[in-house]
Amino acid sequence: MGTAMTGALSARSGRVAVDDDSMAVLRAVERHVLWLSTAIVHHANRVRPNRSGIKVGGHQASSASVVSLMTALWFRQLGADDRVSVKPHASPVLHAISYLLGELDEAYLTTLREFGGLQSYPSRSKDPDLVDYSTGSVGIGATAPIWGAVARRYVNSHIGAAGTGRQYSILGDAELDEGACWEAILDPTVSELGEVVWIVDLNRQSLDRIVPHLAAERLRGMFDAAGWQVLTVKYGRLLEELFNRTGGAALRRRIDEMSNAEFQRLLRCSPEQLRERLPGVSPSAAPIRALLSGVEDDELLAAIRNLGGHDLASICDAFDAIDDTRPTAILAYTVKGHGLATEGHPQNHSSLLSSEQMDELAERLGMDPAHPWARFAAGTAEASLCATVAQRLRRHPVDLVDPGHLPEDFGRTPNGTATTQAALGRALLDLTRQAPQTARRIVTVSPDVSSSTNLGGWVNKVGVWSTTDRLDWFADDAETVLHWRERPNGQHIELGIAETNLVGLLGELGATWSRWGEPLLPIGVVYDPFVARALEPWSFGIYAGGQSILVGTPSGVSLAPEGGAHQSIVTPSIAIEQPGCIGYEPAFAIDLEWCLLASLARLGRPDGTSAYLRLSTRPVDQSLAAVPNDPAARELRRRQVVAGAYPLRRRAGHRLTIAAMGALVPEALAAADRLEDLGVPSDVVCVTSPDLLFRAMQATRGLADGSSWILNEVFPADRAAPLLTVLDGHPHTLAFLAGIGKARATHLGVTRFGQSGDLADVYRYHRIDTDSIIRAALSLADAGRQ
Repeated sequence: MGTAMTGALSARSGRVAVDDDSMAVLRAVERHVLWLSTAIVHHANRVRPNRSGIKVGGHQASSASVVSLMTALWFRQLGADDRVSVKPHASPVLHAISYLLGELDEAYLTTLREFGGLQSYPSRSKDPDLVDYSTGSVGIGATAPIWGAVARRYVNSHIGAAGTGRQYSILGDAELDEGACWEAILDPTVSELGEVVWIVDLNRQSLDRIVPHLAAERLRGMFDAAGWQVLTVKYGRLLEELFNRTGGAALRRRIDEMSNAEFQRLLRCSPEQLRERLPGVSPSAAPIRALLSGVEDDELLAAIRNLGGHDLASICDAFDAIDDTRPTAILAYTVKGHGLATEGHPQNHSSLLSSEQMDELAERLGMDPAHPWARFAAGTAEASLCATVAQRLRRHPVDLVDPGHLPEDFGRTPNGTATTQAALGRALLDLTRQAPQTARRIVTVSPDVSSSTNLGGWVNKVGVWSTTDRLDWFADDAETVLHWRERPNGQHIELGIAETNLVGLLGELGATWSRWGEPLLPIGVVYDPFVARALEPWSFGIYAGGQSILVGTPSGVSLAPEGGAHQSIVTPSIAIEQPGCIGYEPAFAIDLEWCLLASLARLGRPDGTSAYLRLSTRPVDQSLAAVPNDPAARELRRRQVVAGAYPLRRRAGHRLTIAAMGALVPEALAAADRLEDLGVPSDVVCVTSPDLLFRAMQATRGLADGSSWILNEVFPADRAAPLLTVLDGHPHTLAFLAGIGKARATHLGVTRFGQSGDLADVYRYHRIDTDSIIRAALSLADAGRQ
């Protein structure tokens, strides 16, 4: 059980928050929640017909370990403005509480893990009852309330109307193995968030085993070093009472010092075995044995499992001791499977009670298995408590505010040489001039790469967000180019070098429209080679309803001197595979502007979607874009860019189509020029979104919703020809284009790790240079003649 620790709360320390009668009512609710959460899983696995024969699953033991914690939190502590993230495997407890509060219809209790029913893990977007945070991706759900707190503060400092309230996370101790937790805890911003409370279910078990070396003292030290308040709820009243008897100090020391596995084994012992094993073999065994001789069997069995995380009064004391000036971690000792026949067993993670064990549980808890979903009888104190809590927690619907007008086109044509990365910073500044009210809703987030991703001008213009005004000590330094003005109305949030934190915050900034009716337009900027590191938590944020723009820049091997360590190969196809996201890889500055404006317009709406923009630091001659001067033709080009592709060059009697994307469009155009001299006139298509083109192709086959007009304009049937695709990324990204006209095709791209060099050498190494395109094109065209 780890070493003894100071500052632990128990039923005998702090103040008793509720009287004995109220506590008795709370315990009755606790028993009902335990029964309902266990029965929900039981019905899904043992009662409901199973057509496939595949185990439905569910986690009775993991749910049971937090029943007391969640009962105390909901029925004693929470207010309507508070938000709670519930650990994934405790979803049945959340639904049981929602049911008792009248927020969930009885019909749903039989639908756990059924299509259209209760989800396997809490889902804000798919469950029928109120869920504050989607969980299921371990570590991501736990940290979400941290970023929810930042998002709420940001909305309040810029707009208002987001309210106040604590942000709770209920998480298992094994979840603290996830690096995402500690990356979030260590971010400098987090130590200022006094509304954040983590309740750690310290049951000392993971999926496969009893954790051998988990020490709460170590966790305490880690949280404390990060500036958190730490409250430990270790023992309940029954054990504390034994500790106060003669021999009790030796018993406390014995339990404190025993291993987790030894303590867990005691939970499976009979009273006789407990009297034999618990004293141990040290010199203090005699006083412990003497103490236990005066304890009745039932009292002994109850005491050994009476940890603080199952003692309602101790839990309430911990809640009352929360310091709202800094984040709080409550380390609550629990027993996995508490109150169930499987409690304490090392393999109880996904085990299920038998029907006989459910009958025994019902008898012990005073429930009727024949009517498993019965609520408290009207007129009882328990029913009254449920009604009072339901009224206290009721939230009013929010009206969604229109974020304001966004232009579709800035109306200018970039010239000279430019990069799409630099164009992003300029486009953001243009928005502050052309749509100032809407631009106030833009918030950029960066993991310490603002200056190296061309956000410096934007940051200088809008400032850096901070909870308070902070002095810029370099404001009078003439050599300082990037001015770090931190203030509550700043619009850029700078995080440490942790991509998981960045996308976690993006998800919550992108959910403010649905939480408080105030949409933000969040843009996260990260080096593209590290997008893969951020992808899983960003994907989960999209699943949870967050809408944001993730910018990966610089990308590909075009950042040639950086070598293989910083190249990104797989990212071009991300949006094809990622639900809830549209991907763009523009070649020119004006393409970037149009794609960015279209992406911003899709944010903060019930039918909205996120976007991924893959940009480059490769300087490109903007005249190659050949933007039409005629207004109607320009508008058609804009619509095509936003829809996924446009014909950049068409030649009479063409024998080949080259479809290029992003930084390699100049190579494609240069190759087309030389191919024409060689007697192989070629069309050139500039692809801006393989994602949207793939959706359009699926729509033509009735496999997806949407329009396919862009395919008819860019790849019309009367211009079908052999196809060569090329991009700075894996060639499979554009390989599906060959299926549009069922053409012969060759696909060029990056398929291996590279090395440092100049652009020409690196492109040649990966066979995506102009000469390689020409060789592949000639082979393809010649094959067509045979």
